[in-house]
Amino acid sequence: AAFGCGADTLGVYFERPGADGRTGTAGWYNSTAFGKVAEESGVKAIDLNGDAFSNEIKEEAIRLLAEEIGPVDLFIYSLASPRRTDPTDGETYKATLKPIGGVYVNKNLNTDKAAVEEVSIYPATDDDILHTQKVMGGEDWALWTDALLEANLLAEGAKTVAYSYIGPQVTQPIYRNGTIGEAKKHLENTSKSLNEKLASSCGGSAYVAVNKAVVTQASSAIPVVPLYVSILFKLMKEAGTHEGCIEQIVRLFGQRLYADGAIPVDEDGRLRVDDREMEPAIQQQIKEIWPQVTTENLHELTDFAGYQAEFLKLFGFGLETVDYDAEVEP
Repeated sequence: AAFGCGADTLGVYFERPGADGRTGTAGWYNSTAFGKVAEESGVKAIDLNGDAFSNEIKEEAIRLLAEEIGPVDLFIYSLASPRRTDPTDGETYKATLKPIGGVYVNKNLNTDKAAVEEVSIYPATDDDILHTQKVMGGEDWALWTDALLEANLLAEGAKTVAYSYIGPQVTQPIYRNGTIGEAKKHLENTSKSLNEKLASSCGGSAYVAVNKAVVTQASSAIPVVPLYVSILFKLMKEAGTHEGCIEQIVRLFGQRLYADGAIPVDEDGRLRVDDREMEPAIQQQIKEIWPQVTTENLHELTDFAGYQAEFLKLFGFGLETVDYDAEVEP
């Protein structure tokens, strides 16, 4: 939005700056660097660091938008959090990554040891499902959208998009058919109600964007996913269709969200940027490789080296331009 479209932006995030001899979180440095480059490029980038689930941060965001930017054309909702305190009842809910209905057993990649191991995950309770939905579902997205509408801060024709993921058959029990999947379904149902609300209020629209598998701090914590992504990266690189975070979002903006003519959506009204990942030929190869992968042939059958390099870069490591032996001020 900022560098591809020249948009002024307000970013809301929850990060810790460096203090008392300790470094800050990686996201804090990334956001600070983004703001610096934005300023040099002549676009406004306002930072708001705090709990996006809270009423206080919503109110502060609205104040900053009203004073600094004005009504927004695009509101992107992309939060990955282990917990959420609901501002309406004050209760803190905790998300879980569990299957529903039975124990899930599958291969898993221990990224610290570069070892393929077996993982067993016990099924969710009804409370686990409810809690995960409260954290990762569409409830907070709707609260943000309502707050922006009430403050007249959504421009005519404004779009809102929530980022999501569906994933392949191999991760279905732990992902789409598990607790997180129930939350994602809630998110998709929320998009339909928000779409109707925005259409009638400002001629706007709401979408869920189903993105491809990429290396993020959140995705790396999901069992089975690192091994799947390592295989996927190898196959997509060989096919010439591999995309990182920025490439897929450029495609989301250029070929989906702001495409000429009607916005292309699937039968459930979702924007699909996982189409290259879910190519039948790619998924068939993953099914064939999956049972063959062991610790011994991990580097031969997967792109674990590429996965690991991407993961390290999230935290500022493995960059040729950095002298890691130099003394720094945290």
